[in-house]
Amino acid sequence: MKNIIYKILSYGCIAGLLLSGCKKQDAFLDTKPNIALAVPSTLQDLQLLLQDDNVFNALSFPALGELSTDDYYTTDALWATSTSTERNSYVWAKQIYDAGQNVNDWSYSYTQVYYANTILDDLPKINYTSNQQSLYNEIKGSALFFRAMAFYGLVDNFTLPYNSATAGTDLGIPLRLSSDINTKYPRASLQASYNQILQDLQTCLTLLPAKPSLITLPSKGAAYGLLSRVYLVLGNYNQSLKNADSCLSINNTLQDFNNLTPGNLVPYPNYSPEDIFHGSLSGYYIIHRTAHVDSNLYKLFNDPNDLRPGVFFHYYSTGQIGFLSQFDKNGNTYCGISTDEIYLNKAECEARLGDLTNAMADLNALLVTRWKTGTFVPYNAATADDALIQILIERRKELVMTGLRWGDLRRLNKDVRFAVTLTRVVNGITYTLPPNDPRYAMPIPDPEIQLSGIQQNQR
Repeated sequence: MKNIIYKILSYGCIAGLLLSGCKKQDAFLDTKPNIALAVPSTLQDLQLLLQDDNVFNALSFPALGELSTDDYYTTDALWATSTSTERNSYVWAKQIYDAGQNVNDWSYSYTQVYYANTILDDLPKINYTSNQQSLYNEIKGSALFFRAMAFYGLVDNFTLPYNSATAGTDLGIPLRLSSDINTKYPRASLQASYNQILQDLQTCLTLLPAKPSLITLPSKGAAYGLLSRVYLVLGNYNQSLKNADSCLSINNTLQDFNNLTPGNLVPYPNYSPEDIFHGSLSGYYIIHRTAHVDSNLYKLFNDPNDLRPGVFFHYYSTGQIGFLSQFDKNGNTYCGISTDEIYLNKAECEARLGDLTNAMADLNALLVTRWKTGTFVPYNAATADDALIQILIERRKELVMTGLRWGDLRRLNKDVRFAVTLTRVVNGITYTLPPNDPRYAMPIPDPEIQLSGIQQNQR
């Protein structure tokens, strides 16, 4: 096992393994691995790599999009003392990074891809017995899931929103499908990027167990949940609904918020029962961790019997309102896959497909667990469009600070009914981000452009 770690460390100072005292590297790294140091000999060696929470789960997913959403604001004083990346993301500047800066939102994801590809490349070389077939399958399926999750985080942050009419020519991401760092990959099309994500997830469904042994590991339930999320982004509501149903057939547990203590920094001592796959956003952004709730968002919580404000938010003596961690026991910003998201995916798809009855039934099944016992009055809707509007409002409220708002803005901006112009005011200057603006694709980090020669996003 030690040889495998040496191999990965020789690839560069990998984000997450050494969080301090190490210069982070980008996806294409200057230091090449010494293959002689790295010959995994057992399935258990590869299984241990998959169980490295620091790489695959904790503070490992892109946060630039969440930094740019409309759910929070920061004070002028805090903005002034934040990093340039934080300040520039907050006001949707065309240039976000310092010159030559290595960007963890990019490199963390490609670290996950590298781990996954190392495992997939080494698996066929390992001898194993017939009674280890299920372990072999789980390792392969987990690597495919983690690669798909990493690719999805990258397209959600570093490409333009999906448009079926242009996705064949729109720029996607480099689809690194091998652990060989000498191979340079161009940017695939956006359609090819999503196709690879879907292919990895469909394949891992045949290999993974229904439920994981650890909540930080992949499972069929997590794969169905991620498929539902991806198909929702693609506007394929039939497939999103189908996968949401499959996910909930494995785990449909919802937390009764009457059993939680309002105001706890971490509401759950371990993990929420709604957690299907656990992950958290890159946590090195101070501006994000000390943000205040946007007043327009807070006003949406207009029923005194709604328990979510006490679970989601912290109230300062200054009158400002901060965010609590919904699902992460360490107080990090959650970005995994949970049953509340899947209920909302399912309800939205049903509304879009004209199934008014089931759409409202699924929305109410979620909301009744968020209201004081005996006070919830079921929502109703006269039309599917009315149902859709209510579901999207509740989606914004329910999934606040879970890494999903940026993706929702990207996809919903294509519909004039739900498109919004984002606005910030800093030091008396007003900044805006119109719907479908090219700044919805973050710039590729400079070192990646220099090393690979791939095309930069236009902002």
